[in-house]
Amino acid sequence: MRQVAVPAGSSWQDARVSDRTRSHPRVAAVLRGDEERVTPLELFFDLVFVLAITQCTTLMAADPSWIGLGRGVLVLGVLWWSWGGYAWLTSVVDPEEGIVRLVMFAAMAALLVVALCVPGAFGATALLFACAYAAVRVAHIALFVLASRDDPALRRSVVGLAGSTAVGTGLLIAASFAGGILQTALWALALILDMAGPYFFGVEGWKLVPGHFAERHGLIVLIALGESIVAIGVGATDGVNAGVVAAAVIGTVVATSLWWLYFDVVALVAARRLAHASPGRERNSIARDSFSYLHFPMVAGIVLVALGLKKTLAHVEHHLHVVPAVALLGGTALYLLAHVAFRWRNVHRFSLQRLIAAIVCVALLPAAVKLPALALLGILAAVLLALIGYEHVRFMSLRERLRHQLAE
Repeated sequence: MRQVAVPAGSSWQDARVSDRTRSHPRVAAVLRGDEERVTPLELFFDLVFVLAITQCTTLMAADPSWIGLGRGVLVLGVLWWSWGGYAWLTSVVDPEEGIVRLVMFAAMAALLVVALCVPGAFGATALLFACAYAAVRVAHIALFVLASRDDPALRRSVVGLAGSTAVGTGLLIAASFAGGILQTALWALALILDMAGPYFFGVEGWKLVPGHFAERHGLIVLIALGESIVAIGVGATDGVNAGVVAAAVIGTVVATSLWWLYFDVVALVAARRLAHASPGRERNSIARDSFSYLHFPMVAGIVLVALGLKKTLAHVEHHLHVVPAVALLGGTALYLLAHVAFRWRNVHRFSLQRLIAAIVCVALLPAAVKLPALALLGILAAVLLALIGYEHVRFMSLRERLRHQLAE
């Protein structure tokens, strides 16, 4: 890879085009520069993740037990960490230039195999899942190695990441030969050690484009919310009647509320905080904590809600069993608690109202297994609407000022 030197007074785009004109056939990877837009190839890559999320919901729906729920979250965590790695990667290199495009296509194919293997990730397709997942991670590390050829600090971080990646994928391969509790424990250990890697080798050497990085994570939240909409449609297996229509409408209210709570102000403030942070340790630490880490419980919460919605549409007139009820209410609580931590990490302010809403969701669990599923869904929608209404009135002037400033 040959890093492009940008002459004074020239834009990154002009320099990149000039370099591409001179040496396009030999380019291995082109650094992204300050280009903030999410490219079509990144959006195309994320489409495979749509299937992966859907498969996680399918895995949990097929085994609505505590073990099934835990395994579904573990699979989602492993997939999330691999996707997050590519979000960091494409904030360093241009995914549509040089060999990067071809490797991204290969990683997409491997990720598609991973997604297809999700339903049997703890059974018949465990080894294939682990091997395909290893291929996704190896491609990611290889591209980072290319991107870091002229950057010793980035190279040191990549070497550290390669170590934690090797440990995580190695444990998944070992888990494919185990079974029962041992297999689940190996999965949990693989995820913990892999995600803890950045704490061991530091964050100083990483590079990222703030606007691009924040937008990429916002889009993945949208993908997860899309899964909740899909779950409503998939859950209506016994035809469409008045109860199903009501559940579909209320379920859409729930999904819309989750969207509102993230995209109305929170995402904008977080993007600005990341952009205003000093490059290097401060910015990279915020990116790691706020986006790579705290966005996972947000996405996991949405996926759990999707599972609850799917079961609700299938049993509108009956009460939910314990696990689907926990998925619906506990997933919402997890999502809200992640928002509380997210806000604290970014602006050091505590969101008491979202904490209270999360506590209310948990407090509803004893009644959840007695009330009809439709009634429970209506109560959940009411809690979320009350939270949004309170924040709209309580912070009206601040909200309008922030949205106005952030839009400029």
